[in-house]
This record gives sequence, C-alpha cells and structure tokens, in this order.
Amino acid sequence: MRGLYEALMAASRAHAKWELEMSNNIIKNRKHLFILALMMLPLVIPAIGHAADLPGFLGGKSAYGPSYYNPTMFYGSIAVGICAGLITGCIGAGGGFVITPALMSLGVKGILAVGTDQFHIFAKAIMGTVIHKKLGNVNVALAIAFLIGSGVGVTAGGSLNRALFNANPVMSDFVISAIYVVMLGFLGFYSLYDFIKTRHQTGGDAHGGPVGTTKLALKLQSINLAPMVKFDEDLYPGGRKISGWFVALCGAVVGFAAAIMGVGGGFLTFPMFVYGLGVSSFTTVGTDILQIIFTAGYSSIAQYAIYGYIFYTLAMGMLVGSLLGIQIGAATTKVVSGIYIRAFYALAILAGFVNRAFALPEKMAQMGYIQLDAASGKLLADIGAWIFFGLVVMFAGWIIISFIRGIPTLRAESAKAAMASDGKGVSH
Repeated sequence: MRGLYEALMAASRAHAKWELEMSNNIIKNRKHLFILALMMLPLVIPAIGHAADLPGFLGGKSAYGPSYYNPTMFYGSIAVGICAGLITGCIGAGGGFVITPALMSLGVKGILAVGTDQFHIFAKAIMGTVIHKKLGNVNVALAIAFLIGSGVGVTAGGSLNRALFNANPVMSDFVISAIYVVMLGFLGFYSLYDFIKTRHQTGGDAHGGPVGTTKLALKLQSINLAPMVKFDEDLYPGGRKISGWFVALCGAVVGFAAAIMGVGGGFLTFPMFVYGLGVSSFTTVGTDILQIIFTAGYSSIAQYAIYGYIFYTLAMGMLVGSLLGIQIGAATTKVVSGIYIRAFYALAILAGFVNRAFALPEKMAQMGYIQLDAASGKLLADIGAWIFFGLVVMFAGWIIISFIRGIPTLRAESAKAAMASDGKGVSH
C-alpha cells in the first residue's frame, strides 16, 4: 500500500509539472492568448446563462437529460479552476483531483463533470504544448503501443459511463462518486499520516525525489513476448526492451481511468511507465505529452462531446481559472515552507473525499438501497459540499495571502536573476 501511495504521488507530481508547463506556454505566448480569447467568445452570448429558465422537459433541473445550467455554475467553474490551479501550482500535485467533485457539488451531473474536465484538459494540452521541443523525448514505438491500448481503454470507460447514465442517472453519479471516495480517501489519509510523521522537520521538499528501476520493471523486461519495443537507447548501452503488450495494457488502464474519472491520463502514466515498465523519466515525460493530447481528445470528443456530455462554457471557465491559479500557486512555493504545503495538500484531498462520501447516502436512498428521507439525504450532501468548499476556499485564501505578502521577496529574486542574466550577457 505504501508503494502504491508513493507511485500515485509521483504520478500526481509529474502531471502537475505538465500543468505548469502548459500554463506557462499559453500565458507567455501572444498567439496562444489570442486563441484562448477566440475560444472564450461563445461565453459572451447572453442566452447561454438562461438555460435554467427552459421548461423542465427541455433542460430544467429535473430533466432526464444532463442539460441543466445556470450562471452560478459558470462562475463556480472559474473558482474551481482557480482553486485547482492554486493547489497544482503550490503543492505540485493533486489539483485535478478536486475538479470533478467540485463540479458535481455545483449541480453538474457526474457524466458531464467527467466529460467537461476531459475537454478542459484537452484544450489546455492543444494550446500549451510545444510539440517540436518535445519530439526528441518521444519514443515512437512506445507511444504507438500505448495509444492503441489507450484507445481501447477510453472506449470502454466512456461506453460504461454512458451506459450507466442511460440506465440510471443516479447510479452514474453514485459510481463516479464512489470511485473518488476510494481514490481521495487513500491519498488523503496517507498524506495526512505523512504530514503528522514529518511535521517537526524544518523546511522539506513537498515535491518528492528521483525514482529508481524497480524489481517489477526488471521482471517485465525479462519476458520475451513479441512484439518487443526498444527504448532509452541514449541512456543505456544497447537500450532496453519490453513487450508491446505490457505497454498497451498500461495504455488501456490509463485510458479507462481517464474516461471514467475525467482526470488527465498523465495521472497514471508516470507510475506505470517508470515503476512498472522501467522507462526513464526523460522518455516518459515526452511520451506522456502525446498521450494526454490523444487520450483526452479522443475521450472528450468521441466519448462525451458528440453525445452532449460536456459544458463548453464550464470547460473554458476552468481553463481560464486554472491558468491564473497555477501561476500564483507556483510563485507561492518560493515563500512558503514545504511542511505547510504538505499539510494543506492533505486537507484539500480529504475535503474532496468528504464531499463525495457525504453525497453517497442521498444517491443510495434515491436508488432504494437504504432508507433515508430526501431532506436528510440532501442535508448530508450539502454538509459535504460546505466542508469541501470551506476548506478549499481557506486553502486558496492562504495561498493568495502568502503570495501577496511574498511579493517583495519575489520581486527581489526576479531583479537578482535579471542582473545575473545581464552579467552573463556582458561577459559573453
């Protein structure tokens, strides 16, 4: 269990680094900002904010279809994006875990929360990726084998999500919530345990360290099962080999999880490649960029968008919010101790756990599995939402205040770096 936790945390940190890089690529490029502005144009149409006024059989809150929308959801999506970005930028892990639970708490049905989150990730990947800078890291054979498996996994996950929703929308929300309860509970309680164990240490790195080749990876590489894929030739004499079937299996698991939960595929790619297959971090990062584009793109468009299971406006709100949040969060790490970062990470993840755990009784009562009156079920769900948003807002407020207080320090560091850069330029 400890090894699984470490692997998931390493995955989360790797995905956070990708998020920060995408954010920087978008914000620091005028062409990307122009594209973002064009993508935001549909949000200025006033009629978008009035879907809640439609008759119930068309798109009201009680409609069978997932089209219920109100302006609060849009403004909430921006806030969710900011908070997720703050968590990702400051902690270097885990911000994406709170997006789907947060959207569901705002009234978005589970399948739409998943599809919308996938589309937001896809939009960020397309806009922020500088492909030509990363092609040197990509192993084509690994990427092809992984994407074949990923396509199968995404199709299975998306089909299952849609089938559950079509059979019983309440069951769909229950399954998605239950998955998050297990995932966030595991990560949250382990993170809290780590913080308690290390709270007396001064300083500390909240972002983890290097990873070595595992026994599992060596074992899998020793199995000769055609077709064999060669990789890391530049790092090891003669390179290393592994069966393409193992790579495709990893892709299938990543694709299935991404399509079911709405998270980025990189959340699981890193531990599977590095811990499971023995691929170097260098090669993993390059390959992961391609897989996120294709996995999130295929999932969000082919499995959700064409069936009407995304909210474009909410996806854009999250994208804009996360770009801002990540920048502030990343800057805050320079003025805040790592031990405090670990504490707030545990609280943020446990807040998501409580949020979805408190929503389960209402869903189970609606399906007839337990006896609970509607008022009590709604009260529990509301309490979970209040706890969740209360803790996340406290965390976001702490980061923003720390950022504001640290502005003089950040300016001094920036000026020092500029002077050092000028000095190098003169010496050359």
